[in-house]
Amino acid sequence: MTRKLLVWLHVITSTGWMCMALALFVAVTYALDASGPSRAAAFDVALRIDVDVLQFMATTSAFTGLALSGLTPWGYFRHWWVLVKFVITFTQLYVGIFVLSPNLHPAGSPALMLLGSLLMASALAFQVWLSVAKPFKRTPWAKPGKLPTAPAWTFAAALAVPAADHLLGEYLLGRSTPALSLLVVIVHPIVRARTRRQSKLIRVP
Repeated sequence: MTRKLLVWLHVITSTGWMCMALALFVAVTYALDASGPSRAAAFDVALRIDVDVLQFMATTSAFTGLALSGLTPWGYFRHWWVLVKFVITFTQLYVGIFVLSPNLHPAGSPALMLLGSLLMASALAFQVWLSVAKPFKRTPWAKPGKLPTAPAWTFAAALAVPAADHLLGEYLLGRSTPALSLLVVIVHPIVRARTRRQSKLIRVP
């Protein structure tokens, strides 16, 4: 059940990320065509969409995607479709943080605002197709065999991480920061690899 809930959270936040990117595109389009108070209000709406909703959806979608890969037999680098999703996801995050968000104001670049939000929504739609179709073969460095699925409690813990990050940012840090998500993403692959090596050593007579 906890695994299904984590899949559900990933689907919900990924869809929300795409919808908020489209909403951002609509708000920016209106803002660029408006003038006076309407223009300022539209840019304020665009900024609220980006800061209050889109960022949380984006970081939670990225984290749950990584968690599902790391806790299931799919793995991180065993399948091309998973690896392509990772590359697109991290590219979107960095472009959103360092290119799109700083331009969401009247003096920002119209081209970056429009193309950035539209390309983000399009890339997310492509990732949905990757998740459904699962194209391409295994990567050349995928080892034979199947990775084990992690225990149910690890999926439950992964479900709690985005909520903990939200509360941490809201009440302690003063801004939304996926600090715990980043820590888990860095530490878990190391722990999982070490655990697999130890289990192989134990099985060797």
